[in-house]
Amino acid sequence: MEAGPRLLLVVPLGSLEQHGPHLPLDTDTRIAAALAQRACAGRAGVGLAPPVAIGASGEHAAFPGTLSIGTAALTMLLVELGRHASLHWPAMLLVNGHGGNAPAIIAASGQLRAEGRQCHAWHAGLPSADAHAGRAETSIMLALAPDDVRAGDAAAGDTRPLAEIMPALRSGGVRAVSPNGVLGDPAGACAAEGRALLGLLTAGLSQTLDTLLAGRRAREAAGAPGRDRERAEGASDDR
Repeated sequence: MEAGPRLLLVVPLGSLEQHGPHLPLDTDTRIAAALAQRACAGRAGVGLAPPVAIGASGEHAAFPGTLSIGTAALTMLLVELGRHASLHWPAMLLVNGHGGNAPAIIAASGQLRAEGRQCHAWHAGLPSADAHAGRAETSIMLALAPDDVRAGDAAAGDTRPLAEIMPALRSGGVRAVSPNGVLGDPAGACAAEGRALLGLLTAGLSQTLDTLLAGRRAREAAGAPGRDRERAEGASDDR
């Protein structure tokens, strides 16, 4: 972080879950961390926290290697993280790389805002991409860490639209619809496409950062009162 007033703390969120037979378990964490690092680089007043590497991944529990703390525990973790971050940072941005974390992010952000703290979220997503371990994620990982992609093991999974399989996913998890854990088809994935997708996602996150930072700087310029006392309320006294 460059010298100057602290304006925003950025926290990447990921998961440790199966990504088919060809991608690393920490794919979501790596992507969220890479996007956050790229978007935060060179920005005054922005701090980048280490990623939260285990999230809510119960839908992948049937696959070995997956670890999940569930929505309730993740919500509590994010609330406590936000409370303590607010002692030194006036706002926090969660950069989420795993869709299963969304309910916890919504709940935690709501709780933190109710306590007078500023918590925002940005979700890494490509509207036209397949849902999980398909061409988009495989391409991104080929751009980020090609040696960790087992391209020879890549195979199509369930390629139906997510909305069509969501009832079965909710009732039986990913295994119920895709024996190999893939929701999509990694065929055609390549590093060049991955770099392009990373560029699109980084641009989207950068735009969100621009908006948040402009708002924080406007408050600073207007002489908004300090929030140290208010931010400290609710922070546990045993940490």
